[in-house]
Amino acid sequence: MSISDPVHVIGAGPAGLMAAETLARGGARVVVHDRMPSVGRKFLMAGRGGLNLTHSEPVEVFARRYGDRQGHLAPWLDAFSQADLIAWAEGLGQPTFVGSSGRVFPRAMKASPLLRAWLARLDDLGVEVRTRSRWTGWDADTLVFDTPGGERQERPSATVLALGGASWPRLGSDGAWAPWLEAVGAEVAPLVPANAGFDVTWSPVLVERFAGAVLKPALLTFGDRQVRGELVVTRYGIEGGAVYALSSALRDAIARDGSAILTVDLRPDLTETALAERLARPRGKDSLTNHLRKAGGLSPVAVALLREIGEVPTNLEKLAKRIKAIRLKLTGMQGLERAISSAGGVRLESLDPSLMLRARPGVFVAGEMIDWEAPTGGYLLQASLASGVVAGRAALEWQASQSAAREGA
Repeated sequence: MSISDPVHVIGAGPAGLMAAETLARGGARVVVHDRMPSVGRKFLMAGRGGLNLTHSEPVEVFARRYGDRQGHLAPWLDAFSQADLIAWAEGLGQPTFVGSSGRVFPRAMKASPLLRAWLARLDDLGVEVRTRSRWTGWDADTLVFDTPGGERQERPSATVLALGGASWPRLGSDGAWAPWLEAVGAEVAPLVPANAGFDVTWSPVLVERFAGAVLKPALLTFGDRQVRGELVVTRYGIEGGAVYALSSALRDAIARDGSAILTVDLRPDLTETALAERLARPRGKDSLTNHLRKAGGLSPVAVALLREIGEVPTNLEKLAKRIKAIRLKLTGMQGLERAISSAGGVRLESLDPSLMLRARPGVFVAGEMIDWEAPTGGYLLQASLASGVVAGRAALEWQASQSAAREGA
């Protein structure tokens, strides 16, 4: 092998494509493999409701969204920052804007224009993309692929694995790689859902009338954490951005205790005293529902949630207290097939700072297949792309060092 031998990138999602771009810009020949008939399927799905690229909040706040992994991910964000991501998107002809929530979106609000421009850039850089090329593991130092033309083997100068986690498996990321990496000595944490909805036992009436209704704003409290945002009532329970921000803590509590109690403030903009004063206004001929709507400012779905958990208190102070602290019992979490992302994967302790597998020199890992998680809001895509930059740069350095070592031998 020489520096002219290609680097193989396995997985054509955001992390893999960014690793490929980084490698190609550094002068490497690059071959990208994806087992699906087309690339970036999960990326396109994520952009259907508006592609959230990153978030505009200060980097010190941004980094905290990665929880106990923020120290490990800080170098990724240094390598490819929020500003770098915005400049990269705009360099692909996709101008961006900052929404009212601070989230950053392309003006097109879709993933497809960005992906088309990106693939055109990669083609111009000479990157070869092989679809329907499914990696099935190693045979000694050789990569083995199942392709429409039969088994194919490759001996790369370096490898970047960017196979994704296990959420939305029908789009290509099914976690099948886990036992292959464990077999070569990598530690892999179990893949579990992240950013997914939770099960609540609703009455048939609430499901029939309010499935799909959005409660916004709501303030959700679990333990010592509070998140303000939207909550969506579903047929199975709840989902939404505010729920996802608490999903890791809720998931762990349900796994430990069998259930979790989530407290929902239906009127976060009012104090309990101010709310009680409003509810004390003369009701006249209004029904209780109308009074709660007019005086209490509750939406129909908020009134439904208030009624769902028991008889509505007649005492105004108790009623205000109830509105400010609805207790929902969560009995389970939606599975990987419905999760936006997954947690678990290759443990960071199995990787060196360059994201190379300690047990497999020359093999680098990027994206969601590493053991980190983050809420929605731009944090997932930012870290995935940034990890692709880190892995791509490291693979370039590895390739160059190996070529230099051979030349000096």
